[in-house]
Amino acid sequence: MVLTDTHTHLYYEKNEIKRAQLIQRCINNNVKRLFLPNVDIDSVPQVFALTDAYPDMCYPMLGLHPCDVKEGWEAQLEQIMAFEPQRKIYAVGEIGIDLYWDKTTLAEQIKAFKQQIAWAKQLDLPIVIHCRNAFDEVFKVLEEEQDEKLRGIFHCFTGNTEQAEKVIALGFYLGIGGVVTYKNSGLDKAIEKIDLQNIVLETDSPYLTPTPFRGKPNESSYLVYVAQKVAEIHDTDMETVAAVTTRNSEKIFGV
Repeated sequence: MVLTDTHTHLYYEKNEIKRAQLIQRCINNNVKRLFLPNVDIDSVPQVFALTDAYPDMCYPMLGLHPCDVKEGWEAQLEQIMAFEPQRKIYAVGEIGIDLYWDKTTLAEQIKAFKQQIAWAKQLDLPIVIHCRNAFDEVFKVLEEEQDEKLRGIFHCFTGNTEQAEKVIALGFYLGIGGVVTYKNSGLDKAIEKIDLQNIVLETDSPYLTPTPFRGKPNESSYLVYVAQKVAEIHDTDMETVAAVTTRNSEKIFGV
């Protein structure tokens, strides 16, 4: 059994011994594929340091997080994009729109989002979307940019069934994480109607820790709890969930 964490910030752990322990716990729990999105220019070296240390497990993605779309973001994005010819990446992300922290930057966030979608299309890569309090705004951009090259993952999907179906209709996969294990999230009701062929698993560690560790820092090895919950919702076993969602991740990332 191989589980794939399609979205983890495991590189935030800078202590090499603790980082090695995190990786070992992943291996112990059959979480053997980790996809790492940076968030800004400063996190790029951290992503590559981890992928260089564990090349058989870790895969880098590059983008500018919407919360980092601030004054001068164009220059920062140029610096991030400059890494791509030197290093292989597997997606452009995480990118998108976040209206939870700051609504005043919406116009700039949309501009940065569209620029990075164009970059992904140019490289024929998927995108990994961050969407917080901004489903309609994100979806409008995706509809405007839709073509045969636009594809990817709606990271940390927490919407309803109708929103899920709209995302799938655009050719995107739903990234399902720890929120699905929360008692009153309602996400379980949404994804019970969604075929496993349309979802991938993620942790977004160190955030969104699943039950039973909610309130503590998340880690990629906890992906097993997400997989168990999805298996329970779909009345199947964890091996089936692991096989289908890992196969989905292979289709998206090409590895």
